[in-house]
Amino acid sequence: MQAVALTSKAATSPRGPSHDGITDLVEACINQTAEALVLMREVSQLEVDHAIDAVRRAQAQGRPLDLMEAIARLYGPRDQSLATTIEALGERLATTLNPSPRLIPFAGRLFVPHAFYASYEPLHKLAKALLVPVIYAEDAGSIGVGSANPIAAALLAARIQERVSRRFDIRPFLTIARLDYKSWSLLTHRHFGL
Repeated sequence: MQAVALTSKAATSPRGPSHDGITDLVEACINQTAEALVLMREVSQLEVDHAIDAVRRAQAQGRPLDLMEAIARLYGPRDQSLATTIEALGERLATTLNPSPRLIPFAGRLFVPHAFYASYEPLHKLAKALLVPVIYAEDAGSIGVGSANPIAAALLAARIQERVSRRFDIRPFLTIARLDYKSWSLLTHRHFGL
């Protein structure tokens, strides 16, 4: 797992600002993920545009969907499983971050940090929208997040660091990890009821 000090790169979304910042950060995640995948030539711009439409349709139905999963479902190689495709895309996306988040295979065994979510209800809602579970929270000083999409995890980590710093006037030690598909599915179900 890699510990990092982050700053948020989220800007106002084309759909307009939201009072809680969820829409803005979800749009930033979609845009940054799409840009990275196109630049790495993992998918074409047309494929990304179709996947973004699928993500937005799911959001309109109140169901979060990560862009990587939408791409894997629409355009993943037929000879690979959904899990294999998502994990390969996540590994490629991780190379765009510095430091590159490490895959942790044991994340599915970690407990839900109920006290952290209760203290930071808006962050819990944001984590659900981004599909990024908080994998541990030791007080306010050491916090870890994980996702199959490392860009989503980095964006949530930056927002957590910002909120905790504002509340306690400390800069928490943040860890970002990549999750395998099975752990990611299990944790998003456990943390968000999905």
